Amino acid sequence: MKVLVVADEESKSLWDFYTPGKLKGIDLIISCGDLSPDYLEFLVTMGNCPLLYVCGNHDAVYDRKPPEGCVCIEEMIYNHCGLRVAGLGGSMRYKFGSNMYSEKEMDSRVNRLMRKTKTTGGIDILVTHAPVRGYGDLDNLPHRGFECFDRFLTEVKPLYMLHGHVHKAYSRSFEKRREHPSGTVIINAYESCTLDIPESAYPQFGNTGAFLYDFYCRNVKKIKGFDRNPI
Repeated sequence: MKVLVVADEESKSLWDFYTPGKLKGIDLIISCGDLSPDYLEFLVTMGNCPLLYVCGNHDAVYDRKPPEGCVCIEEMIYNHCGLRVAGLGGSMRYKFGSNMYSEKEMDSRVNRLMRKTKTTGGIDILVTHAPVRGYGDLDNLPHRGFECFDRFLTEVKPLYMLHGHVHKAYSRSFEKRREHPSGTVIINAYESCTLDIPESAYPQFGNTGAFLYDFYCRNVKKIKGFDRNPI
């Protein structure tokens, strides 16, 4: 599966200088936050595939104008043709505003999502806005990562964690890709990147080994005729 991941800053190549065919072959688009709803609407239209998103700390506009045609996956697990994608947006709370959380608040969100992963037999991708504490974050409070994400990766072990929030210009030690001890590959999706995930890396739709979830997926497919469903 070919996945386009975007975050934080609109790609000029995909926006200002877009030409037909640039999104050819993309099966899924994922946004890690802090992007204009108009940009996301453009991508989902041109890509003609699902676009999943979480909220960044600068996405209060989504409350008034959510990106049409896109799917918010906050505290949700979305299954796209077998690939299980979960979302936990927002940053560390550093002022009054929406989409910001204390460590304790995010820990509660992590716990709720982890309970859902037991139902779905795990997940393949965790989408966040903020990074994991100690993995590409900064020491200042606005760009500090969440410690509870480390626990999530250690226990759930997704293939990938995708995040944004820390721009390339913010740190000389910026790295696009890091590896967590759990085996999860952590990717800072600042601006854009593309993942090619082989079908052998994740379970076929309706074949996770979680009996009730697989039964549900297969019946959703029969009723609605497509291989995706939110939990």
